[in-house]
Order: sequence, then structure tokens, then C-alpha cells
Amino acid sequence: MKRERSSSRTTARPDSSCTDQVCRGLITAHHGVEVEVVFTTGKRRMVRVKRSSGHVVGDEVEVTGELLRRLPRRTELRRRDARGGIHLLAANLDVLGIVVALNSLAGFIDRAIVAARVAPLQPFIVVNKCDLDDTTALLTALSRVYAGSVPVFAISAKNRTGLAPLQAFLNQGHRGVFVGSSGVGKSSLLNTLCPSIDLKVGKISEQSGLGRHTTTVSTLHSLSGGGELVDTPGFRDFGLVDILAEELSSHFPGFEEHGEVRCRFRNCRHRTEPGCAVIRLVELGQIPADRYTTYLELLAEVEAGQSEARSRDWKN
Repeated sequence: MKRERSSSRTTARPDSSCTDQVCRGLITAHHGVEVEVVFTTGKRRMVRVKRSSGHVVGDEVEVTGELLRRLPRRTELRRRDARGGIHLLAANLDVLGIVVALNSLAGFIDRAIVAARVAPLQPFIVVNKCDLDDTTALLTALSRVYAGSVPVFAISAKNRTGLAPLQAFLNQGHRGVFVGSSGVGKSSLLNTLCPSIDLKVGKISEQSGLGRHTTTVSTLHSLSGGGELVDTPGFRDFGLVDILAEELSSHFPGFEEHGEVRCRFRNCRHRTEPGCAVIRLVELGQIPADRYTTYLELLAEVEAGQSEARSRDWKN
């Protein structure tokens, strides 16, 4: 995650409004070659952009005539796909909801939490489909691992149960986005929280146990009690982008400071360093061994990414 410092200019469709003066607004939908801008006056307008413009939902912009200028971003959320491609999901968020259910991909939660914390956004977990008996074990396992690190909400979007605590959290004025692999019920959850958007809900494949992507464009929606949610197309992976090893070691869920137990070195990577508090807590059984193994796997992934980045910079 990086804070945006530069501006981007693209061509806007001529309109009778904002032709002679600067009008400030917010991108609330992205349709590929055009975006919807809601201005501070409450008016809406479609603005043409290039596919490679880099604009995303949540961007604050200024429109003057045919000129659209993006204002600096406070935060941005990015992910890497399985092929190495980097995708910018949304801008100017402050919370990230990680929606999970049975058949969610391993490693998705940890990567999303680290990405959110580096952004910096506040991550939280939504365990959906709690009306299913099989989800009980999943909720217990996830609560054991993550409840001490991030808020965990247990809900059933289908039966509309457990929603009150989640709604109260979002209504605090947060602008957030839900991420989750296909089939976790993200569209059903958004339909429940924002009934007016009426998103299509995909069926689960009997062979893979995964759902189909139902959202094709990114859109921003206001909640009746306050706060905003961005709906993004679904995806099946959440690779980390430009995360440093030091950031992973300090933001990995479960490795937060445990009272007065701290690592001797401030930049400790929790691998072989002397005086490492994490290794000591693993030996004492206070941090599960499987969590430490997961961390080491992510650390190797992050270090490989750093090495590739240095190699690219050297060649250039």
C-alpha cells in the first residue's frame, strides 16, 4: 500500500455544469471507460476516462470542463493476483472487511490483514453463513486465531442474523470495502446492508465449492445509518504488494506485543535473531506453531518480492 502523491488528468465528457469553474467530487462507480462522479452539490455526472487512467472508486477529483484531475489519496488498497498482476481496488478507505465462509482459501485472511495495516486501514473479519452447522467449527477456529488481533463478526446474510454489531461498527462513519474469495456471500451481505443496490448472487459450483463472480464494476454505496461501502468484483487471491519484511513482522496477526515481552531488536524478523520474543512465545506455546509456520511462509514470499524489486531497479 502506498499513499498517492501525484495527480492524474483525463478527458471528461462536455457538460453544461462545471464548464467554467472547478467542481470537486467523488468517484462512486467505475465502468472501464467512464466513471460516475458525485459532486459536493449532490449532482452526478458520467466522465470519460482512459482505461489506463488508474482512477478507482473512492478517488476525490476536480472537474473543470473536459478536464478531470485526481486529488492526492490518503490511502489506497492494492493486491497482487496469481499471475503477478497488481490491482488497485479502492482509494481513501479507512476499514477493510474480510469476508470468509467455508471453502475460503488458506492464507487469504493473513495477507489481507497485513495489507490493510500497512495501508493503513483497520481490518476486521466477517464470518458469513453462520446459519450452516459446518460454519460453527470455522467460527471457533477463526475466533481462536484472530479475535485478539482484529474484530470478528459472526453473521448470516441469508437469514439476516448477527448484523446489528457489524452495522453499528460501519455506521461510525467508516468508508470500507469487503474482500473475499468467490462464494463467501459478499454480494448477499452487501444486499442485506444496502437493499437498494440489488446485486446478483451467484450459485456455488458443486465441483469446486466456489462461487461465480457476480460484480463486474466497482461502486460506492451509502449506508442508511452512516458510513459507506465499496463493492468490487470478486477474486480468488490476495497477494501482497510492496510489503517489506519489517512490515510483515510487525503487522502479522498474532505477533502483536504481548505485554512486556518484546524482541531485543526493533527490526527483528522472528527467524533466527537472538532475543526474539516471538520465537520464545512459540516455544512456550503461547503462539501456536502452525501460526509461526504460516508466518515463515509469508516471510519467504515477501523477501522474494523484495529481491525481485531490487533486481528490477538494478536493471533499470
